[in-house]
Amino acid sequence: MRQWLFHNLDPRGWTRRGMSPLNVALIVLILAAVALAILETEPEIFRGREALFAHLNLAFATVFTAEFLARLYCCVERDEPGSNLAKRLHFFASPWVWIDIIVILATLSPYLGGNLLIFRLLRILRIVSLANLGRLSGALVELRAALHARRYELFITVALAGMLIILGATALYWAEGHIQPDKFGSIPRALWWSVVTLTTIGYGDVSPITPLGKIIAGMVAIAGVGMVAMPTGILAAAFSEAMQQRTARERDR
Repeated sequence: MRQWLFHNLDPRGWTRRGMSPLNVALIVLILAAVALAILETEPEIFRGREALFAHLNLAFATVFTAEFLARLYCCVERDEPGSNLAKRLHFFASPWVWIDIIVILATLSPYLGGNLLIFRLLRILRIVSLANLGRLSGALVELRAALHARRYELFITVALAGMLIILGATALYWAEGHIQPDKFGSIPRALWWSVVTLTTIGYGDVSPITPLGKIIAGMVAIAGVGMVAMPTGILAAAFSEAMQQRTARERDR
């Protein structure tokens, strides 16, 4: 039974392609539990159905608690050195385990005199952990390698974006601080406009009204297009290079 649980619960123990049917079923349950937590925040849906939501939450909590205990029970089957106790202690070293514990406690919080609904949404991260250790993890591994290989270039783009945000806010404070003091009366106030403009979001709640302010805003907006494109191009090139290298390695085997 312990070996069967390990092969079907732990993605490292699944020797076939993809994920085990049990893990697929768990992902479906995770999505259902997250959807339930989201619907619970809508009063028109939740009102009058409190008992139904409570029973469903208790059912999810029971299933995921049983799954957690099963993984703790079968983790000793991992091909790692050390005693069974050492393997179980190592099991708790994973951040995914503590996310599971937090989510289970959050699901049970209404029965314990609290309400930690927001933490229940962390359960969706379990999908990442199930895929991260299985045969579907190749793309995630290559993406992590691409991020690590281009970390300095990405740091430079972040630093440039930070400088442009401050310079844009300073320029609008100088140009329109005396005209729109509630919006640009200080550099911290102008930072909100600078951020939404540089990121090309442009909510429109804050905007310049003078010709000079509009010229500065146009320059910041154009710079924002380039700042969004820079990290995108860096990551795309790094990811493409990493995938080509992986394909070449598999071809050489």
